[in-house]
Amino acid sequence: MLDILAIVAAVLLFAIAVVLILAANKPDEFRVARSASIQAPPEKIAPYINDLRRHIEWSPWEKMDPAMIRSFSGNPAGVGQHYNWDSKKQVGAGSLQITEITAGKTRMNLDFTRPFKSNNFVEFAFEPKGDATQVTWSMNGITPFWAKIMHVFCNAEKMCGDAFNQGLSDLKLLAEK
Repeated sequence: MLDILAIVAAVLLFAIAVVLILAANKPDEFRVARSASIQAPPEKIAPYINDLRRHIEWSPWEKMDPAMIRSFSGNPAGVGQHYNWDSKKQVGAGSLQITEITAGKTRMNLDFTRPFKSNNFVEFAFEPKGDATQVTWSMNGITPFWAKIMHVFCNAEKMCGDAFNQGLSDLKLLAEK
């Protein structure tokens, strides 16, 4: 019996070591980006991005929990507008604040408080291409060690990227009306 427990303990320690080694080799920073071509000029698309209240119309996370609690503060739209949410479902809790708007970009700070704390940066880039606009939605941030361990088991880039693709698709439908 003692031999079996020793073998189980050794296998368990080996598995933990493998996970920790794999996690240690994950990058210290992450970036997720997806793009879509939208048949509209940037000035028709930007209002959906630059007014956080309008994210309800196209953001994939808004659809995950329509009952989440939302509040807005700061400017009514544009730089300084602040959006807080709290969801009991998979969306968690956090805030999004527009920090910069230029001719071709909108930048935001994205802070999660639940299910885990993190501080990330979001950017929407608009590149006119003829009658269309290439919209690129990206997010980047630091990957703490606990998140690297999670990334051993799940492909966060794909999960977040799939949500970005859905959001861009919904944004495209709205902007092309």
